[in-house]
Amino acid sequence: MLVKEILNSNRPSLSLEFFPPKTKAGFDKLFQIISNLMQLKPSYASVTYGAGGSTRDDTANLVVQIQKDMGLTVVSHLTCVGSTRDELMSILEKAAEGNIENILALRGDIPEGETVWKQIENGFDYAVDFVSFIKKNYPHICIGVAGFPEGHPLTPNRLKEIEYLKAKVDAGADYIVTQLFLDNRNFYDFCERCELAGIHVPVIAGVMPITTRKGMIRMAELAEGACFPACLLRSVARAENDEYFEEVGIHWAAEQLLNLVNNDVHGIHLYTLNRSRAILQIFKSLGIRDATQF
Repeated sequence: MLVKEILNSNRPSLSLEFFPPKTKAGFDKLFQIISNLMQLKPSYASVTYGAGGSTRDDTANLVVQIQKDMGLTVVSHLTCVGSTRDELMSILEKAAEGNIENILALRGDIPEGETVWKQIENGFDYAVDFVSFIKKNYPHICIGVAGFPEGHPLTPNRLKEIEYLKAKVDAGADYIVTQLFLDNRNFYDFCERCELAGIHVPVIAGVMPITTRKGMIRMAELAEGACFPACLLRSVARAENDEYFEEVGIHWAAEQLLNLVNNDVHGIHLYTLNRSRAILQIFKSLGIRDATQF
């Protein structure tokens, strides 16, 4: 099923993000986790793509397997960094053969060991060109793109940032899924700025629960520019141990979801980090069985 069709529903969608494990045991564990999370009745899932295409085959295989074994619509992340047009065409052909109809089109991170972005010969310099390429050659594919409520780390000019996002939508993107954020006000402001810029596709809110101090520090490193509200920092500072810290993070994420749903968000995208405990606890704390009760 196409994600854009799912987003036409009257209720908010719920999507879950996973990444390819590095070992066979990791894959077995992941499928148990996904099985546990199916009780939440997610609308669809997505599978990430390593920097420079480092998990290309694992991503493609995992997407096909989840769709086949779980009967769940899956979005395959696909980056254009380090790949030629011919290589990307080959990947998209294989995706079509595997009945993959949804792609999250990204430029991607700079490959490990390099410090500056370099466009390869016969490749793409920007995600907007990649979106146009997919739309032209595979018009049946539903295309998602990334949005950054707190600013793109490589585009400090916030006016240009929205211009670039609109260009991707005009090129054929069907929806936007955001980077994680911890203050819903930043998300609402982002949505309003999109509206003012003439961007009218659904915007999906990206949320990731904080469960450990180490995880919070890692989040700050990965999500450059992410805002950590003072009231959240005050709460985690009071946590006496890891158990209390996790409870604070789950409560914060639950309040985010409740507020988003009450404000008619199109959808919620949960970054699971290949874990199920915190995600299930969020729903339990809200007193709801699954996403159909949003």
